[in-house]
Amino acid sequence: MPVSNITIIAPLYNEAEVFAELKQRLDAVIASSSQNVQVLLIDDGSTDNTAMLMEEAITGNENYSCIFLSKNFGHGMALTAGLAELSNNTDAVFIIDGDLQDPPELLPQFINKMNEGYDVVYGIRNNRKESFLKKAAYKLYYRLQEKISGSPMPLDAGDFSLISKRVVKQMNRMPEQSRYVRGLRSWVGFKQTGIVYSREERHGGRSKYSLWQLIKLGFNGIFNFSELPIRFIGIVGLLSVLLSLVYLGVVVYDKLVHGTVPKGFTALIFAIVLFSGVQLLSLGLIGEYVLRIFFQVKQRPLFIIKSKITKGKPADEE
Repeated sequence: MPVSNITIIAPLYNEAEVFAELKQRLDAVIASSSQNVQVLLIDDGSTDNTAMLMEEAITGNENYSCIFLSKNFGHGMALTAGLAELSNNTDAVFIIDGDLQDPPELLPQFINKMNEGYDVVYGIRNNRKESFLKKAAYKLYYRLQEKISGSPMPLDAGDFSLISKRVVKQMNRMPEQSRYVRGLRSWVGFKQTGIVYSREERHGGRSKYSLWQLIKLGFNGIFNFSELPIRFIGIVGLLSVLLSLVYLGVVVYDKLVHGTVPKGFTALIFAIVLFSGVQLLSLGLIGEYVLRIFFQVKQRPLFIIKSKITKGKPADEE
């Protein structure tokens, strides 16, 4: 069945500099589309005047709805809040970044691909406007993730995607605290394909992802979808035992054949430092899984909604 009702979801955090252009371009997409396009903006606890601009521009506009979170929960949680607001008459959800690095004008291409029978159409980033080191790090990470993941992970694909209603419903059933939305989208399955596009530069402001946040996101992608880190401990332990047995054989051979025993304080220190490092690394890997269990068993809500504007009309506070 052709896609006819689409909701565009865009999380915003301190995007006051780019909001006017975002609204203008979204208005153009709505006006030019032959489908019924609605827009859902999520304010992720902005500390600038993003929320005020959203409220002023959207109140009275039936094509727009807004969710205002009680604080900054993070990009993944803001997306989750938007997906949880899926209406019954929505056929598909188009996820974009509020900084306009993902062009909303590509919506018709995504729709055409979904009308071919796909449930997920994701954007494959080509020609990123980043520094050489950052592009190399992203490229290396995506290929490492693809190799070790327990489920297929598309290369160079972010959250920019068009997702069918039934995929969104399955994603909403996953209350994971350490969110990796693109991983959940891939894990669900169904028929998926990608569209190559050139990712634009930010149209204002600066990136809200610090180095630590990028590392944390990368860890979520690896530890949430791969068994390799925990199995790595057993592999290293087995190799250590084998290495120790080989060294023991060498020592016994020297003693019985040559009548000598290897000496060396340096070698002893090296062995202690090596195996101590292996033990600490092993504890760190186990700790990543324990940390995720710790936060999950608390069963805290993934996000808290402060207020809403639904189709241009303010709603009661949650």
